[in-house]
Amino acid sequence: MLDTDRIFIGGSDKAEYLSLKLANRHGLITGATGTGKTVSLQILAEGFSNAGVPVFCADVKGDLAGLAEAGEEKDFLEKRARQIGFEEDYLYEAFPTVFWDLFGEKGHPIRATVSEMGPLLLARLMDLNATQEGVLNVAFELADDEGLLLLDLKDLQSLLAHVAERASELSRVYGNVSKASVGAIQRQLLVLERQGGEAFFGEPALDIRDMMRVSRDGRGVISVLAADKLMGAPRLYATFLLWMLSELFEELPEVGDPEKPRLVFFFDEAHLLFDEAPKALLEKVEQVVRLIRSKGVGVYFVTQNPMDVPDSVLAQLGNRVQHALRAYTPREQKAVRTAAETFRPNPDLDVAQVITELGVGEALVSTLEAKGIPSIVQRTLVRPPSSRLGPITDDERRAVIADSPVAHLYDETIDRVSAFEVLQQRAAEAARMEERQQQREEQQVARRGTTRRTRSGFSLPDFGRDDTPTPRRRTTRRSRSDSVVETAAKSVARSVGSALGRALVRGILGSLKRGF
Repeated sequence: MLDTDRIFIGGSDKAEYLSLKLANRHGLITGATGTGKTVSLQILAEGFSNAGVPVFCADVKGDLAGLAEAGEEKDFLEKRARQIGFEEDYLYEAFPTVFWDLFGEKGHPIRATVSEMGPLLLARLMDLNATQEGVLNVAFELADDEGLLLLDLKDLQSLLAHVAERASELSRVYGNVSKASVGAIQRQLLVLERQGGEAFFGEPALDIRDMMRVSRDGRGVISVLAADKLMGAPRLYATFLLWMLSELFEELPEVGDPEKPRLVFFFDEAHLLFDEAPKALLEKVEQVVRLIRSKGVGVYFVTQNPMDVPDSVLAQLGNRVQHALRAYTPREQKAVRTAAETFRPNPDLDVAQVITELGVGEALVSTLEAKGIPSIVQRTLVRPPSSRLGPITDDERRAVIADSPVAHLYDETIDRVSAFEVLQQRAAEAARMEERQQQREEQQVARRGTTRRTRSGFSLPDFGRDDTPTPRRRTTRRSRSDSVVETAAKSVARSVGSALGRALVRGILGSLKRGF
């Protein structure tokens, strides 16, 4: 039953497979809560790993951690294996697993730099409006022009403060930069920081190749992201996964349609990616999904309702596993009809009716066959998993982390010189220059206040206003005039310093006195 070029999914009136050659054409796993979506994801991840294909998946409830441990023999698992003719090939085994966690608590930390995330995804992450997103773009452009590295949130905070200080100047170069918009972005950064964004942004940044490892026995390593806590910040979760897709798209070379994918990416709770997403973001998702298959990457969206995925993206998902849907409300009834219409019809099945009748572990399955044509949809019993069904213990998790091939690569934070330090240094230098300039001005004022220069170059005391109170005395106009004349004469006499000069001064003095 096990095959090297396809993955066994389960049994209908025949065995149902997913072709590895067409697995990079993407897929969709849907169904109501408790119908078996997680197990379908788990058995596909096992199949890809056995075929040597690395897998990335988000563990929203903690159940997917069981991939790291061998399954335990249970009657209902054995019964399902017999029902679909799988008992001879059914083994209990663990799979090579690496645990990751954006918060570094249940796995190796995952980090990205602010520059790598970019203004579009950051604007989505902070729920910025168009004006605020424009200002954020200006900030990134300024950082590029001035060679400022944006690595963590304090770099971005420092840059925004710098932009606010230079708002008038930058408006003339880059367009309108409003201090109010900068303030709004700064407030959203504080919200992001409280949601755990500070732990995510920084270095060492994730090397995407560490998500594409193969174990020594040739099996693909399954990277499991602990997302139970991360779901408390759903916007951060969705933005992070979209960033990963974007990184894969930008980093990997074109390979066309390989014999098997280079990586398969499962996006659980996919509706979080599309809820209230702006048009620019939806276009980016559609572009990445459409083009990333030529890089050898398969993307599988996992969500409750197929209507959670936009039609432009849904049309690109060729491999489908549809678990039961409920149809109690008009919207749910519409979802059932939509799901039924997306399958290649089976004349022996009323698909819309069957979707509401499927039991736990049952699904409607349609995968791509030769030339990329969808197979006729079949009601299928999904095969039991070989790994553990359910979560693992904390001790088991710690043991897997300690034995990880990426142990010690990401656990220590690196804080190198970036925008925060550069702008701090610039501010300190500007403050020192201002202080020196102020000191020079004060010294000049002090020199002017204590010394005056005459035309002959000799210094004279500066008799400025004296605020010291003195006893009042009666003086006549004549006595005041005499005093002024005498003082001037004595001053000139000291300056001239010759007998002839003194004689001339006496003559002048006499003339001035007679004039009064």
